Amino acid sequence: MPTLPPEQHRDMAESFGTDPERYDRARPRYPDALVEAVVAAAPGPDVLDVGCGTGIASRQFRAAGCRVLGVDVDARMAAFARRSDLEVEVAAFERWDPAGRAFDAVVAGQTWHWVDPVAGAAAAARVLRPHGLLAVFWNEPRPAPEVADAFAAVYRRVVPDSLTAQGLGAGSHGHSPLVSRALEGIREAGGFGEPEQWRFDWQRSYSRDEWLDQLVTGGEAARFAPATLDELVAGIGAAVDALGGSVAMPYATVAVVARTRTNGTFVGP
Repeated sequence: MPTLPPEQHRDMAESFGTDPERYDRARPRYPDALVEAVVAAAPGPDVLDVGCGTGIASRQFRAAGCRVLGVDVDARMAAFARRSDLEVEVAAFERWDPAGRAFDAVVAGQTWHWVDPVAGAAAAARVLRPHGLLAVFWNEPRPAPEVADAFAAVYRRVVPDSLTAQGLGAGSHGHSPLVSRALEGIREAGGFGEPEQWRFDWQRSYSRDEWLDQLVTGGEAARFAPATLDELVAGIGAAVDALGGSVAMPYATVAVVARTRTNGTFVGP
């Protein structure tokens, strides 16, 4: 995946709060099997959700019986999450003050790439109880070749210099470098045993309007000029029409999971 300069990285990270209602409506949830696996592996029910956004993952963990505290850098997203009676504190995780609180699991859905991978892992280790679990995960779209190629053609025509145009295409797995970065950060931070990777495969079907709704919630989309974004949406809409008016999108939810060490010894699941 191509990388951005730090200032553009920050701008993109802070773009999601411009329309939290749409973000919460359109973004895919996480597979129940992932939530169940994290809950089963954690030593207790207290979960810290890093970059909780509108509360998508937080609500899923709460429904699984957890007590959840969210932390997010964007006050607009936090305000939306609080509508669901979630407790959210506004701060960058690396600088957040836990005020002596401890947790059984620290999770991050679709957000760990906005966190410094070493400082973030070190901060997680400090707030986790013995045997505690760090689980960071991403939904990776795995479109069929004809879908990937149709979408890539539109991006390369409308926004050829965009990250998506550079990375989209048949066989591309956009979050794989983020997984590697998370693994390296956990190892460098210390305090954890050797991290593992979990994968959960699932699929969601989108109507044309549903796919376009989620398209504009991406951080990169928020950086396009309005006329450019309109052209991109029109082009992708036409591509979906040509594909039959809907998209069956396979996903792989990929998680990097590590457990805290106790007395220098890794405590396995």
